This record gives sequence, C-alpha cells and structure tokens, in this order.
Amino acid sequence: MRPFEALRSAISLRVAAVMLLVFSAWAALGPSPASAEPRITRVDVYSESMGRWVANDVISPASAGPAPTFYLLTGIGGGSDGISWFNNTGVRDFFADKHVNVVMPIGGQYSMYTDWDADDPVLGRNKWQTYLTSELPAAIDGRFATTGANAIGGVSMAGGAVLDLAVQAPGFYRAVGSYSGCAATSGLLGQAMVRSMVELRGGGNATNMWGSAVDPQWRVHDPMVNAERLRGTELFVSSGNGLPGGIDNHDPVLVVPQTIGGSAVEMVTNVCAVAFQSRLHSLGIPATFAYLSQGTHSWGLFETELRESWPVIGRAIGA
Repeated sequence: MRPFEALRSAISLRVAAVMLLVFSAWAALGPSPASAEPRITRVDVYSESMGRWVANDVISPASAGPAPTFYLLTGIGGGSDGISWFNNTGVRDFFADKHVNVVMPIGGQYSMYTDWDADDPVLGRNKWQTYLTSELPAAIDGRFATTGANAIGGVSMAGGAVLDLAVQAPGFYRAVGSYSGCAATSGLLGQAMVRSMVELRGGGNATNMWGSAVDPQWRVHDPMVNAERLRGTELFVSSGNGLPGGIDNHDPVLVVPQTIGGSAVEMVTNVCAVAFQSRLHSLGIPATFAYLSQGTHSWGLFETELRESWPVIGRAIGA
C-alpha cells in the first residue's frame, strides 16, 4: 500500500471510531423505555346496535406487554357535557405508573347504560349494554395489547349501572367499582330514583327503557334483586355521608348550590350502600364497602373513592 493510501485508510478508521463513540454516547443519553409516559388516545368506535360512532378516551400504559382493561363510566351526563373522569379528576396522573388500559366512553347520558326496548323521542337509541359488553371490548382488544381480564367502575348514575352490567354479563368483569351510586332500580323507591334521572333530568321516557311500571324488566335489571349473580365478582362499593368537607374540593363560586344538592344526593347513596351491603351479607357474598367520613356528591369525593378502590380492582385483574 502506498504511504498516502495508508494514511487515508488510517484517518478513515479513526473517523469511524470517533463517530461510533459519539453515536454510542448519544444513545446512552437518550430517553430510556422506563421514562416513557402513558399514551392518551381518543378512539372512535362504531356501534352497530346504536348506528353511530362513540368516542372513548383511553389511557394505555407506558410499560410494554399486554395489560388488563378497566372500563370507567361517568355519571348522568355521560361525559357529553364535558364533565367526566377525564376532565374533572387526576386519572391521567393516577394511572401513569399502572399497567392497565383505562377506557372512558363518552356518551350514554340519562340512559342507565342499558339496552332500551325502544327508541326515545328525546334520548334516541340506547343500546349501551351491547356496546359496553360486546362492541367496545372487541374494538379495544383489537387495537391495544390486552390480557382479556376486564373490570368496570362507574359513578353516580353509573354506580348502579355497572353492577347491572355485571349481572347481565356474568363473568365478563372480574371486578366492579360502584362509587356513590344505588343498586336498587325496582319497586317504588328504586323506580322513583331511576325516573328522576331518566325523565326529570333527561327528559326521556323510562317506559321506552324497561317498559311500564309493572314490567318484569325493572326487576331483571335490579342488582339488589339479582345480587346472587354477582357471586364470584370482586365488588367495591363506596359512598360519602353527605357532610361537606375538604374532600369535595368544590368550585368556590358554586360551593353553596353544589353542597346543598350534593349533600342530599350523597345521603341517598349512603342509604343505598348500606342496604346493598345487608343484601350481600344475607347471601354470604363477600364485598368491600367503604363509607367515607365526609363528602357530598362531588368529583373530589369520587376521585377519592376511585383511588381507594384500586387495590381491590387492580389485584382482581392483575394490574
């Protein structure tokens, strides 16, 4: 080899070595998988049963590998009014270090998250049981890495509805979290509470949902009546006591109306929880009940309930 060519070859080798060293140092300083954050995705799923698209906010874990799924339902407005777990609580931060897919559907306002017998002139077509137990899970399992282990949680109107969904689809959910809801839907008091949400608040007609007042469907969808079908499902049921406190974290501008209305509603849910606990105890069905020492029907209370339920729910689904 000529001297000039030998020198050029040596220089090339030195440059290559330096570039390799620089690249290795850059790679070492780059972000590691452990520092990744959970992904937040808006997933639109077409519901054949309702003939429309439904939006869903999904928090998927930063850690690799298949994860269980936690479906989390909001209250009477279904999140369509902008009031939801996603917008009013710190769920994104809470689930940031947890290996679980959290799916929060948007919609279902005033529907009790059930399949209605007929379309309603005001509330339209509601087939939420079909959507939540069949259509949505199929879409989530098809898009995300899931283990097939499912749980569901819901607040207020959805606090009773999630228990009914577990009754109607036994074995589909390994765990249920019912936050500040009511398990009873039949009888004079149960129907009165359901109608107050569907008709007085929503403007719909509950006859289009489960038929007339004497239709047996009201009892078919009553978790208090059908509690036996919840045996084997991990249950967490919670309520505040209606007394305002720091847990509520109310908007200072709306603190008076929110406290007055929220106190009355939470007192009712507390009575419902005690009655449901007695019912499960009579059947020998284990469940975790949490009665908080303060709290009106507020997002501050709801988030506290969710956090307290997670050790029970997470363990049940392997999260």
